[in-house]
Amino acid sequence: MDYKQIDEHSAVIRTLKENDIKIKPKGYSMYPLFVPGRDYAVITHIEPDKLKKGDVVLYRRHDNTGILVLHRICRIDKNGFYMVGDNQSVIEGPLEKECIHGKLIAVERNGRTFSVNNIIYRFISYVWLLLRPVRMPAVSYTHLRAHETPEHLV
Repeated sequence: MDYKQIDEHSAVIRTLKENDIKIKPKGYSMYPLFVPGRDYAVITHIEPDKLKKGDVVLYRRHDNTGILVLHRICRIDKNGFYMVGDNQSVIEGPLEKECIHGKLIAVERNGRTFSVNNIIYRFISYVWLLLRPVRMPAVSYTHLRAHETPEHLV
């Protein structure tokens, strides 16, 4: 386990309890909502009881890494919260409410910020989550093809 990483994540959680935070997500699990190296996520502290299906939340994984993850809630039931990345089909959960530390409130892209309360964002998020069982192959293929260079095509 990388203890430096855990310490950094703990500092993020402590800060989040008092202030909104802006983070730059890594990886492609939330592609196309977040493109690594380009987009920022604005996160606010929230009580887990106020969360609903479709919300994107920051939570700590209960595995040997303890990393913080930004994924979408795809289901909530008596056992807890179930999460999925926008570029994933495998559901993670159930997670206890104590694992959740914040909720996405805005996305910053190329210097412009849009709220997750925007009606267009809400509609696209709803449809995206609804299509989860069939969307993975298309997104993965598109993502892979977009990053190919002529050398890859030989």
